[in-house]
Amino acid sequence: MNLPNQLTVARLLLTGCFVAVLSTPLPFAATIALALFSLASISDYLDGEIARRRQLITDFGKLMDPLADKVMMAAAFIMLVPHGAFPAWVPIAMISREFLITGLRSLAAGKGVVLPADNLGKHKTIWQIIMVLYFLLLLSLREGQAAGWFSMEHIDRYAWTYGGPVLIAVALWLTLFSGIGYVRRNWSLITSHSL
Repeated sequence: MNLPNQLTVARLLLTGCFVAVLSTPLPFAATIALALFSLASISDYLDGEIARRRQLITDFGKLMDPLADKVMMAAAFIMLVPHGAFPAWVPIAMISREFLITGLRSLAAGKGVVLPADNLGKHKTIWQIIMVLYFLLLLSLREGQAAGWFSMEHIDRYAWTYGGPVLIAVALWLTLFSGIGYVRRNWSLITSHSL
């Protein structure tokens, strides 16, 4: 197994550890989860870059890399709902978009057509990662405040009340807009498919 594929597998393992940690009442669980998600996000960038630069693109990577990305993001969205980061409908909308695009790509693959990710979709992923990191950082800072390391009561309130909704809106808009655009550009694949 080459290095990019090892990083992909590592991302899945990191995601599992992230979910396990954030599901427990461990001291500084959010801080540990922030570190784990950060490492997983970095591995997401590195495996693609290394695979392209060193010509190490494999069938395993083509299948598992996007799958690992979706598992990582879906896990983060779901785990943040009980912590009050956003209402449940937000991750439902974002995850539904991923299922829709995955289904469209499967349909295209059955016709021998490869549908690559577009630039808007890549921006969507970046903003989703930023949004998750933002909320994990806020949860981590709350742990530091609870431990008496510092006080950030006013900053915390404004960060959740104003900063959070702005990031959610940007990520959600990019998610839905990129999904709709992707379907429109490939509508012929759907209409030409015999139901």
